[in-house]
Amino acid sequence: MFLRITALALSLITASTSVQAFETRASAAYVVDQTTGTVLLNKNADTPLPPASMSKLMTLYMAFEAIADGRLRLDERLLVSKHAMDYGGSTLFLKAGERVTVEELIRGIIVLSGNDACAVIAEALSVDGTEAGFARMMTEKAVSMGMTQSTFANSNGWPAAGHRMSMKDLAVLADKLIKDYPTYYPLFAQKEFMFDETESQNRFNRNPLLGLGIGADGLKTGHTQEAGYGLTGSAKQGDRRIIFVLTGLQTADARAEEAEKIVNWAFRQFVQKDVVKAGTAIASAEVWNGATDTVGLVPASDLSLLVPALQKDTLEATVSYKGPFEAPIAAGDALGELVISIDGLPETRVPLVAASDVARGGFVPRMRTATSVLMRQFTTVEPAL
Repeated sequence: MFLRITALALSLITASTSVQAFETRASAAYVVDQTTGTVLLNKNADTPLPPASMSKLMTLYMAFEAIADGRLRLDERLLVSKHAMDYGGSTLFLKAGERVTVEELIRGIIVLSGNDACAVIAEALSVDGTEAGFARMMTEKAVSMGMTQSTFANSNGWPAAGHRMSMKDLAVLADKLIKDYPTYYPLFAQKEFMFDETESQNRFNRNPLLGLGIGADGLKTGHTQEAGYGLTGSAKQGDRRIIFVLTGLQTADARAEEAEKIVNWAFRQFVQKDVVKAGTAIASAEVWNGATDTVGLVPASDLSLLVPALQKDTLEATVSYKGPFEAPIAAGDALGELVISIDGLPETRVPLVAASDVARGGFVPRMRTATSVLMRQFTTVEPAL
C-alpha cells in the first residue's frame, strides 16, 4: 500500500485576489462562520481571560436547559436573597425577600446585564442553594460542552480569582445557545426592558450593533477594568450567520466600532460557494483482486465552502488516499480525502468514498494483480548522478 496524492482543480466563479486578514485592536478575538464552520479570525482565542458579563451566557444556557427539562418555569417566582441583593455594578436593584419571575430575571440578564438576577437563578438551580455551588456546576457543564478553557467562580462575571473563559469557548457557547434554544434566542435582540419604572434610564440593551441594519441579533456585552470592553455577538445576512467574540478594547466606542467592522468584513470579504455535489466523480483509485481495476472516489455529501469574495477562478485541491485497495469494496466505503487549501483560511478535508461496489475478481483478475505486485517489487530505479 502506498500514499497517492493527485492534484486537481475545482471551478469556482470568483475574481482574482485572496482575502485580506482583519487586523483587530482587540487583545483577543474569534470569528467563525456558523453556516460552514469556517474560522475566519483567531487571535489569542484559546487563552483563558476574564470574560466579565459575557460569562452570563453560561448562566442563561443553564437556565434555558432547566426550563426545557421542567426544573424551572417562566412564570415561577424566585426568592431574592441578601447575597443577590448585595451585588453592585449592573443590577435590577432587586430587594431581599421579594420574588421575581424567571422570565423577568432572564430578560433582566440579557437586556440589563443584571448581576443580581444571575445570582437569583444560580441559587435556585444550585444543588446546595449557593452561587458558589452553581459556579461549580457551570464549570462542569462547560467541560461537557467542549469548553476546555472555562472556569467559573460566580454566575455573572464579577471579578474573581480564577474566573476565566477563552474567546473560542464563548463562541462555542454562543453557537449552542443559537442552535439548542431557538425559542429563546430572539430575546437577545430585545433592545430595551423596563423592569423598575423608578429606574427608567436603566432599560436599554448595551449591545451597540442592534438596530444598525447589519443583521446583528445578539448576544452579550461585557466590561470590567481587568477585562476591558468585550462583546460576544452574532449576525445573520441571507443564509449566512457569523459568531464573533472580542475583548480587551479600551472604550465602549472602540468596542462598537470594532464589532461593526468585524461584521462587515466577515460578510463582505467572504462568500459561500457550492463546490461539488455528492456523488460527483473526483478521482479513481487502483483496485487489486477486483472484478474491475479501479473504483471511483466521490464525496458522500454536497460540499459548500466559504471562500474569499475576490478569490481566483480556480480552487486548487488534492486527492489523498492509501492504495491500491483490496477487493471486495462496498459503495460508500471511506477511501480517501479531498484536501482544499485557500489562502488565509483553514485547510478543508472532505471524506471521499467508493462510488460503487467492487466484487472480488476471479482467476484472471487475481493473476493480473499478482503480476502487478511482482512488477512493482522488481522494478529498479536508476540513481540520479
